[in-house]
Order: sequence, then C-alpha cells, then structure tokens
Amino acid sequence: MIDFKSTLIMAIRSLKINRMRSMLTSLGIIIGVSAVIIMLAVGSGASKRIAKDMESMGSNLLMVRSASANSGGVRMGLGTKPSLTMKDAEAILKNCRGILAVAPYSSGTQQLTYGNQNWSTTIGGTTGSYLFIRNYEISSGRNLAQEDIQNSAKVAIIGSTVATELFGDVDPINKTMRIGNVPFKIVGLLKTKGQSGMGMDQDDLVFIPITTAQKKVFGTDFPGSIKMINVKATDSEILETTQEDITELLRNRHHIGKLQDDDFEIRNLAEMQETIKSSAQTMSILLGAIASVSLLVGGIGIMNIMLVSVTERTKEIGIRMAIGAKASDIRIQFLIESFLLSIIGGVIGVIIGIVGAKSIELFSSMSISISGFSIALALGFSGAIGVLFGYYPAYKASLLNPIDALRYE
Repeated sequence: MIDFKSTLIMAIRSLKINRMRSMLTSLGIIIGVSAVIIMLAVGSGASKRIAKDMESMGSNLLMVRSASANSGGVRMGLGTKPSLTMKDAEAILKNCRGILAVAPYSSGTQQLTYGNQNWSTTIGGTTGSYLFIRNYEISSGRNLAQEDIQNSAKVAIIGSTVATELFGDVDPINKTMRIGNVPFKIVGLLKTKGQSGMGMDQDDLVFIPITTAQKKVFGTDFPGSIKMINVKATDSEILETTQEDITELLRNRHHIGKLQDDDFEIRNLAEMQETIKSSAQTMSILLGAIASVSLLVGGIGIMNIMLVSVTERTKEIGIRMAIGAKASDIRIQFLIESFLLSIIGGVIGVIIGIVGAKSIELFSSMSISISGFSIALALGFSGAIGVLFGYYPAYKASLLNPIDALRYE
C-alpha cells in the first residue's frame, strides 16, 4: 500500500530543495492562469455591460420607422418620408395582438436656454408611454399626461445631464426653460441611466408632448406625421405575431398593393439584442480559449523540467528503490510534485489575475466581472495540466532499474 503521507512530505521537501527551479517551472502556469482570469473577466464584464445596455433600451420592442424619401434619385435615409402618422399608432394599439404599449416618437436637436446658461440636446416628441417602453423612470415630478398631448402643452421632462448643465444644483421642477424660442415648464426629471455601450449619454435629452413638438418646435408640412412608432409586446414569444399584424395593418391603411414595397420598416430589437448577446458570449469564450493556450505552454514547461529532474535524480530514485520503494511510490511522488507546482502556480496566477483585472477596470473605462466559476475553472485546469503533463516524467522515473540507477553518474 502506498504511504501517501510520506510520499507527499518527500515531494514537498524535493520542491523546497530546488526553490528556483520550482519557481521557474510554475512560471508558465502563473502566466497562463492570470491570463485566463483577466480574459474571462474582460469577456464577462463586456457581456454584462451589453446585457445592462439592452435592459436600459427596453425589452420585447418593435420599432416601426417611416421609409426613406427619394429626392432626385437621392435616398435621404429612414424616417425622412412622412409615411407614419399618429392615427397609425392608435390603430396599432387597438387592432394588433400582443401589444402592451405604443408610443409615437419624433426627434431633433434644439438649443436650450435658462437664465445665462444654454445647452444643445436631443428633443423627443412623444407620449407618456414612451418612458415605460424604454425603461425610463421619473426621479421627481411627473410623466407626460394625456391632457398634455391633447392640449399641445408646453411642458417638458429632462434628463439628469440637461438638469446639471442648465440648472446646476437648483431643482429644475416647475422652472421655465426655452427650447429654441418657445418657453417650456419642466414637470419631470428622469432618473440617471448613464452611458450606453455605444458611448451615448442616455441622460442628455428632453421629452415633450408629440403634438407640441409637431406644432411649436419642429414644425411639419404634414400634420400628424411622425418618424417612429415604438411598440412594446407582452412577451418575446408573441413578437413575431405582433410584427406580422402591424405589417398587415399598415399596408392596408397605406393602401399598398401586393407587388409594392412597404413605406415603413419594422425592426425587432429582441432579435438584435439576442444577436449582440450571443456575439458577446462568443467573444468571452474566444478570449478564454486564447488564454488557455498559455496554460498548455505552461504544462509543457512542467513536463520538460520534470524530465530533467528525473535525469538529475536518477541515483536518488535508485536508492529509494533499493531500500524498498515501489514503482508506484516513485510515480506518485513525481505526480504530486507536478501537481503541487501547478496548483501553487495556479493560486499565484489567480491573485495576479484578480489584481490585473481590477487594475484594468481602475485605469480604463472597461467593465470587469470576476466570477467564482472562472477562478475555479482556471485552478481546475492548472491542476489537471499538472497531472496530465507530469504523468510521463513520473512514469519514466518509475521504470528505472534500481541497479542501473545506482550506477548512474
């Protein structure tokens, strides 16, 4: 029976005697594990950041946009042809299946002024449902009311960036600012969302009633026309059905023939979100796989050093066999040495990896996420590599003939 305790003690003693060699042997594992930790932290952080951005955009969304206008053969881009109207938005809400909320939306850039302060930002003309659809929350004040839409009221809801730039530390609620030359009373302040994954400030905006935007801010040659209709479905399962209903409804309302192209476009944000999430997960796996290559290189380094160790300790192995050690004892000792080198290197690599990942987060704008799973995976991988690449040297050592080993110089 193998005396595991004494074999372990001998393995540890052997590693202590050759400290420098042991440290250099573990270096490849240290680098490999730290690389795995950092790469997985970066990939996981990116995935979580994207998921957060997707959540801030809203879930189960369809965006219906007006088509591209064509002027003298020049296509002006989506939203430039006045093909969608407020009546379309109302019809979608009433007649299409699986709809939770609908909000018309038109936007443009305007200059804001308050006292001696001014700021240029995006003005969004919409209804109160838009905040629910796009996951905006009111920090103070109120949302846009139906009466505001009906009366084309000159009221506004502002984001935190606008509040800071125009009002500083002053509470903006019930203050009056100007959008262009039109005075607007601020009735609501949005909770801070922060930047999106594309670097867009989601708090640098103003919402006003859609009717007010059409009549008093943007102006339009086509009364009631809007650039976009935002639709929130009850769940992701019914999105495709909802999209089909909207397509059929709008084609009928716009009198589009069977052979004619749509004068609108519907974008399924849920599909786009899933694609982005899948890409982020693939990137995370790819980063981990690339970093794992360095672990394999570290394992090869362990095997090489252990083979050299077998050669250097041939006489020691012969003496142990001569006094009764079995081939299995020799094999287990070398396997333990290899495993300990890998695990010690793995632990040091985990520490360096965590410090490195935190440093990246501290000195850059990247989002980092270190999980217990990635640490366990890196340590398990390093231990497995120690056993895998240490087996051949251990096997070779156990096959030495005691007499030949004692004669070895």
